[in-house]
Amino acid sequence: MVTDGFDCAGLTAAVAAYGPVVRVVIGGFEGSTPRETGTSMLVWPQGQDGTIGGGALELMAVAAARDMLRDGVAATVRRMPLGPALGQCCGGHVTLVLERFDAAAAAAVSALRAEGAAGYVREVDAAARELAAARVRRSSRSVERVDCGLIDGCMVEPFAEEAMPLWIYGAGHVGRAIVRVTEGLPLAVTWVDTAPDRFPEEIPPHVTRLVAAEPGMVVRHAPAEAVHLVMTYSHALDLEICHAVLGREFRHLGLIGSASKRARFRSRLLDLGHEPATVGRMCCPIGDRSLGKRPAAIALGVVREILQIQSGAAMRPGEVAT
Repeated sequence: MVTDGFDCAGLTAAVAAYGPVVRVVIGGFEGSTPRETGTSMLVWPQGQDGTIGGGALELMAVAAARDMLRDGVAATVRRMPLGPALGQCCGGHVTLVLERFDAAAAAAVSALRAEGAAGYVREVDAAARELAAARVRRSSRSVERVDCGLIDGCMVEPFAEEAMPLWIYGAGHVGRAIVRVTEGLPLAVTWVDTAPDRFPEEIPPHVTRLVAAEPGMVVRHAPAEAVHLVMTYSHALDLEICHAVLGREFRHLGLIGSASKRARFRSRLLDLGHEPATVGRMCCPIGDRSLGKRPAAIALGVVREILQIQSGAAMRPGEVAT
């Protein structure tokens, strides 16, 4: 679960899977605390998703959330001094906002975002002045960025950024390592390979498995803003996929390999009719070679590159992160 902003998609999926849930979010803090304002988690009777920092604070929050589900309480605010109340060494104060969401409530928040609101604002403290609530609600629709926190009795949160589509071709060691590292990041992963038995038995919830005998044929189903990472067991398949990606709109194309592989692929792709500037957008090798060649090390470098691309700090083709 991504905690950078109000995650409408994650909330909707949890309610669909488990029924009513309680969303616990840090509305503010003072002093030293485990996590920052806006960090959130979801709680249901038999489980939870996300973390607000662990320890006694989280145990208390989970217990309080399940009491709310049992008793039908809609929302509550709790201010916890971590040291004296919970025996945690941080010593600060945390304000928690706990809210119950069913299918209708989750749909209402999703509709608000679809209407163009920058964030979600709701009155969670009955003592808050309605004037303050109205003022903050108006501000959430008039600015590009919404400040996060408990303000005048209203919990204000920006919506989580849309997950960037990431298409990974190849379920080998490196592909599996990259999938593991992407968990918890704002990435919607589509994982492609040629046979079901090439994938692990368990696929993470943020990943869609796609079995395709000809992976190059499924490239056309990827959105134009997708990042493509090509790392199959076959150079021929890699070339086929790169050829398909370069023939359409895409955000980024990364190919596992070496400088010599890049040179060979460049020559072949030019022969297939691609313009030099188009072929120049292919990034090979990928990752940070200074980290080593272990799959986990390659994955760390690759995901760093992806996050740079997502933030707008795109790397030049063939550039290695340092």
